[in-house]
Amino acid sequence: MTLTETPPKAPARQPVRPPRKRLRYALTVAVFLLPSAVPLLLFTLIPMAGSLWTSLHEWNLITPMKWVGLDNYARLLASEETRAAFGHTLYFIAGYLPLVYAGGLGLAMLLNRAMRGRDVFRAIYFLPVVTSWVVVALLWKWLLNPASGIVNWAIGLIGLEGPGWWTDPGWAMPSIILASAWKDLGFVMIILLAGLQAIPKEYVEAARVDGANAWQRFRRITLPLLSPSTFFVVVISLINGFQVFDQVHVMTGGGPAGATQVVVEQVYNLTFKYGRAGEASALSWLLFAVVLVVTLIQVRGQRRWVNYG
Repeated sequence: MTLTETPPKAPARQPVRPPRKRLRYALTVAVFLLPSAVPLLLFTLIPMAGSLWTSLHEWNLITPMKWVGLDNYARLLASEETRAAFGHTLYFIAGYLPLVYAGGLGLAMLLNRAMRGRDVFRAIYFLPVVTSWVVVALLWKWLLNPASGIVNWAIGLIGLEGPGWWTDPGWAMPSIILASAWKDLGFVMIILLAGLQAIPKEYVEAARVDGANAWQRFRRITLPLLSPSTFFVVVISLINGFQVFDQVHVMTGGGPAGATQVVVEQVYNLTFKYGRAGEASALSWLLFAVVLVVTLIQVRGQRRWVNYG
């Protein structure tokens, strides 16, 4: 540094707010958070605490609670019915997740191209997402009716006999998976479509100039750069899959012969059919623990395959 140059200035210190101003700032933040914090406290955190307290008691919703400690958890963990419910839930997820992701990705890539009426198709595919689950479940129950449903009628046109669908223990869960994937395709499509549109076109064009074919461009460019959207879709779909209930309750009620008895359906039955609210609350917390562990594993594992760059 020469004599004519001035030395660099030290970074200016941020003024320390007096306690009164800090309190005023905290109160201002609290006021803006209240519209969200109050419903969160009243309708989420307090019910969760109440459910945890109930899980430590024996209660039939009428008589006073009776303290049993961890007996409800021990009884559920030793129950064959509980293991079967978790198994059916995992069966649902194993069929639902690949189907809804592959279908949503296919629709997203199709609607990412320039085509006439593209916005109309996007709205049509997203319409089931905002439709009530009860309506969707009743619609699919009618479509898959073994005796008078359109699906079996169409299968009969080619000389084949349609399955029993939701009346057959072997086909009941695939029926629910089909209905669930159809309803959620639009949501997955929108998320992945946004991810596709965020991929710089220069990357794809450069790969095309270098001689990469369509599959190589999809595998080496599209999928890696789509990984953040894929991660979000997988996490949300898994959480929703563990909580599957509406379509099961409307289409099969957990039957036939318990073939679709998932965890949340069992929680409902324990509470309102058998009057065992303590066990139902304990089962809810077991489900929460499973979802939490699976989500944490996904968050830790994203470092290996999610590309944010």
